[in-house]
Amino acid sequence: MSNLEVSNLKVWDRHTGNALVLGSSFQLKQGSCLAIVGESGSGKSLTCRAIMGLNKAGIRQSGDIRLGELDLSKLSEKEMRAIRGKRLCMIVQNGMRAFDPSCIVGVHLQETLALHFGWSRDVIVARMGKAMASVLLKDPLAVMNSYPHQLSGGMLQRVMIALALVLEPDVVIADEPTTALDTISQFEAVEQLVQLRARIGCSMLFVSHDLGVVKRVADEILVMKDGEIVERGTSKDIFSAARHDYTRHLVSAKLALSEHFKKLMGGERIVYH
Repeated sequence: MSNLEVSNLKVWDRHTGNALVLGSSFQLKQGSCLAIVGESGSGKSLTCRAIMGLNKAGIRQSGDIRLGELDLSKLSEKEMRAIRGKRLCMIVQNGMRAFDPSCIVGVHLQETLALHFGWSRDVIVARMGKAMASVLLKDPLAVMNSYPHQLSGGMLQRVMIALALVLEPDVVIADEPTTALDTISQFEAVEQLVQLRARIGCSMLFVSHDLGVVKRVADEILVMKDGEIVERGTSKDIFSAARHDYTRHLVSAKLALSEHFKKLMGGERIVYH
């Protein structure tokens, strides 16, 4: 059973006519994690924003996007606003862009949760406080009373994950969620996303160019190149028996980097006298 189905999605630039996504079709199965991988400019983020209905004004799209029983491609902007967050939640790569820089973080959280649930401020503070504690954010009240620029990228990612925990959407789209983070924060963010999926039973569309992270989280993988899906398969098949030359190049590059790192870390021991 799939709870997100994309059929013949095409995305193009209205001004130039250039095709950016060339008729993608895929299904996200209930409770599973589907990763989209590829180099920068391959169409990964455009695909995510097309699903959310958030591409810029000059970008056009066609095709069918179904979320359960809903055909998202036929919904008005007002109807999509009711879907975003509550049933379809997106965690972006740069947490700073997800929040209004002129307001404390708590204002964003309160507006979002009041819109979808009609909860009072006290209920929102209590539920967000519990969710923030569960993703290891210390002093949730201080976080909610901080401006985005006062929090690190890793903390902002955790706030977005905590919000998703409270919203309990059907599908979480994580678009390059570790790109703007340092190595330790990357590891922590990925673990929190894995736990998010386990706690609320959501499906996840995970977009990344980092195959190490993808191998940790994904059940199935789509490989995109120049706006086109060139290969798809289970995580095991992609990493052990890739068929397309481009996929084999991505996997071999990742393996080469890993081996180089091992050599650096496991070189000759230096003995000090």
